[in-house]
Order: sequence, then structure tokens, then C-alpha cells
Amino acid sequence: MLHTKSAWLRAAAPVAVLAMPLALTLTACGGKKDASGAQVDAAKSGSGAASGATAQKNAADRVVSSGLKPGQSGTRKFREGSGKLTVTYEIAAQKVHVGTEADAQKLVSDPKDAKGLVAATAFVKYTNKGGGEVTGLPDVDNQAEIYADGRRGGLLIGAAENLPGCDDPIDIDSWKTGQSHVICQTYMIPKGAKSMEVHWAADDADGDPLIWKFAQQG
Repeated sequence: MLHTKSAWLRAAAPVAVLAMPLALTLTACGGKKDASGAQVDAAKSGSGAASGATAQKNAADRVVSSGLKPGQSGTRKFREGSGKLTVTYEIAAQKVHVGTEADAQKLVSDPKDAKGLVAATAFVKYTNKGGGEVTGLPDVDNQAEIYADGRRGGLLIGAAENLPGCDDPIDIDSWKTGQSHVICQTYMIPKGAKSMEVHWAADDADGDPLIWKFAQQG
């Protein structure tokens, strides 16, 4: 569920906000490209019950990946360390904390930049399921994004990553198989958004984007 707090961000020096990009249609994450791909795969594997079952499973996987519930996990392979190490991660967006417009104005150099906006922080749990030990600063968390009412928010550069319940990536020197970390990303989104989604996707990841849906509460 989506939790709303009025003062969850700690006092920090003003940070910069990236401009909010244009909306991306959700069908781009699945849609015709995936459907045609499934048809090609089925054709290559031949006709019959086996190929039909495979196509149905692939379609079901895409539906789950694009409509995950808060806390539900998906598994993706991701290349860490400049592509030198391929790690299998189990990824789950657990919750989103939303501050107030007043909170947002304290986080930017010019309060006018935050007019009509609030800061939203996604808490995402990552578990190293295999592939090797990640040493140094991990990159997997950089792929998490927040969408509000179909539009991607603006990444809040320099936002505190050590909020209660969040692990600071800078402090992760060694990430072994079986270990989990909750890493947070903060985005500026329009005040009063009715729905939110947390997306995890990367160009070098194995699989479709993972999308968690959150409904505005209160």
C-alpha cells in the first residue's frame, strides 16, 4: 500500500531535481512487440501442445511482470561491475513514502522548483540469488523509477539514501549470494497523484520490466 507522511525526510542540504520527462505508455513494456516475439518463438519450436503451453506461460509471465503487487517479487539477471559480473536478483518494491509539498520545497535550491510537487521514495528490496559476490558500489538500484498517473517522475539528485529502513549503497562493500538490501530511490511527482507505479528495468537486464502498482490512499 502507499503510505503518506508529512515529515519523513530528514533535514538536508538542497539538492537538484531533474526535469520531469514526457509520459511513456505502459503498453510499451509489453504489447505488440512481446506478442509478436511469442508468436515467433512458438513458430520456431513447432506446433502442438508443447509450443502452445510455452506461449501461454510466457504470456502469463509478462502479465505478472507488469502488474506486481506491493511486496511481490520478480527475478532478473543484471550485469554488475561494468558488465563483468552477471548477478541474478530477486526484486520487490515494498512501499512508497510520499512527503508534502512543504517537504519537497526544503529539498531543492529554489522552492519554486517544487511548486505542485511532492517527493516520493520507493523502498525496493534486492536479494542476490546467485552469480557471484558484488564488490564495490552496486548498480542494480539505479534502475528503479517512480511513475505517477502514467508519467515518470523527476529523479531527486542527492536525496538522502539512508532514510530509516533504507541501506545506503555506498556502505555496501560486499554483497554475497543470499544477502538482501533495501535500497531507496526518491523522485519528484505531482501532488495529488491518484496512482503510482515503481518500475525496474535495465537495458542489460534479462527479461521484461518489472512494474509494481500502488494506489493513492487518503
